[in-house]
Amino acid sequence: MGSAMHDLNDMYLFAKVVEQGGYSAAARHLGMQVSRLSRRINDLETSLGVRLLNRTTRKISLTDIGQTFYQHCIALVAEAQAARDTVDRTRAEPQGLVRLSCPVGLLHSNVAGIVARFLAEKPLVRVHVEATNRRVDVVEEGFDIALRVRSLPLKDSNLAVRTLANTELILLGSPSLFARHGKPQQLADLSRFPTLSMTRPGDKYTWQFTRPDGSVEVVAHLPCLATDDFVTLHRAALNGVGITYLPKFMAQQDLASGALEHVLPELTIPQGVVHALFPSRRGLVPAVRDFIDALVEGFAAGEQTLLG
Repeated sequence: MGSAMHDLNDMYLFAKVVEQGGYSAAARHLGMQVSRLSRRINDLETSLGVRLLNRTTRKISLTDIGQTFYQHCIALVAEAQAARDTVDRTRAEPQGLVRLSCPVGLLHSNVAGIVARFLAEKPLVRVHVEATNRRVDVVEEGFDIALRVRSLPLKDSNLAVRTLANTELILLGSPSLFARHGKPQQLADLSRFPTLSMTRPGDKYTWQFTRPDGSVEVVAHLPCLATDDFVTLHRAALNGVGITYLPKFMAQQDLASGALEHVLPELTIPQGVVHALFPSRRGLVPAVRDFIDALVEGFAAGEQTLLG
């Protein structure tokens, strides 16, 4: 073991001699005597039993085996530097740009506040938020983090996922809508009502409900408004356009004021999951890693008030 570790040091010195083009320059770079450096390389050749350097001219050149050995030495030096950089990065203060994509409704309800608090605490970090409901290509478009709200189960992805919160989805309508159509008392009544729906590419427009006894029923409908934005659905529901489902946290105040009413409360809709997607768990820069942690903490703190 001792000789192996000794070899690692000598491999580093050997790489520097080649990189600097000779003993004198390498010795200056390393801050050691030329004679000592030369002796260490000689010892390395002796222990390996091969000649690494040709010393016939004033400029050194590598033997064939020396060239191969040098490639391994470079890799070793690079790995050692990478190991050091990894440690330095964890200790360094987070800085640089974090690019985030976030659905509009989520940004307004919770995320804008988390971003503001994070920036106040991390003055060297910049955050660029793209408020969008489209499904961005995280890797292709160069995002560090994409936030999404999806119903379970989440589709498999080659991205790393961090779940931030579960959101209860509830079916809602406005008193003005019920004044015109009556209030639904059972699932079959929904067919008489205009509907508003979240849309996905290739959507068949079905709602799935679970009854108290655990049985599941799927209702097909043709929405008069389909969008990928909960804020738009919320506004249309308030205006009495139709029945829709929304995350409960978006409708809390309206339920309290009576502007919206919960429809068929004995039925449950599959939960939505707020989650953060990012390219990989390996090698996250501190700014991105810290921001993901801030999202987790922010949602945990807000869950009682927002997602209850």
